[in-house]
Amino acid sequence: MKIYKQETVQHVNATVEECWAFFSNPKNLQKITPEGMGFQITDFDQKSMYPGQIIQYKVTPLLGITLSWMTLITQVKENSYFIDEQKFGPYSFWHHKHFFEATPTGTKMTDVVHYGLPLGFLGRIMNTLVVKNKLKSIFEYRVTKVDEMFNSK
Repeated sequence: MKIYKQETVQHVNATVEECWAFFSNPKNLQKITPEGMGFQITDFDQKSMYPGQIIQYKVTPLLGITLSWMTLITQVKENSYFIDEQKFGPYSFWHHKHFFEATPTGTKMTDVVHYGLPLGFLGRIMNTLVVKNKLKSIFEYRVTKVDEMFNSK
């Protein structure tokens, strides 16, 4: 299986603590996800993020097809980073690291996603034609929404 990488870095005009409070709360993910993704949390224990936490979603990423997605929070270091991994969903591999670093003017946020697709050769073609660009557009949308929420004050 081929593993791909998507990385996004963004500066936020807020403290690490403010960023952490927002981004470590799964309920806020819908606010920074494009509406066309049909993103909906279907199961979440409403607790602050912790290792072992399971979050389930429905997403409609392509062609109106709704998919179930289950992520597991594997690691958490408050105000520093957290990692989520897909347990069930559209990818054969999904590992997403979220880093928060204080800067003199706010917070540097870095998202690093490693992912793999099913179907071997067909998956590689789908990544080239669709998936890579779709992920890029989702993270570009997030950058825009985060700018609107935190950087336009």
